[in-house]
Amino acid sequence: MNRVSLDAYVFDSLMRDLVGHDRRPSSFIVYCHLWFRTFGMKRKSCRASYLELSEDTGLSRSAAQSAVKELIRRRLISVRRASATAVPEYSVNRPWRRLGK
Repeated sequence: MNRVSLDAYVFDSLMRDLVGHDRRPSSFIVYCHLWFRTFGMKRKSCRASYLELSEDTGLSRSAAQSAVKELIRRRLISVRRASATAVPEYSVNRPWRRLGK
C-alpha cells in the first residue's frame, strides 16, 4: 500500500474552510483525490474526466464538476485542456507555500 503525505495546512485549515465555512465537502474530497493523483504519484499534473472523478471519489458527476469549479475559483487547482472537448489536465496548487507558511 502506498503512503501519501499531505501538508498539515490541508487538514488544519483547508478542510475546516471548505467543509465548515464554505459547506463544500465535495471540494475537499476532490482536492485530496487530485493531490493523491499528482503529489502522491510524484507527478506535476493528472488527467481526469468528471466521470473518472465521480467514480474515484464516490461523488455524483455534477458534485465533482461543482467541486472542480470551486477549486478553480479558489485557485487551489489549475486546469488545462488541449481543446474544448479534451480531458482536462489538473495541477494541484498550494498557495500557502507561496505565503511562507
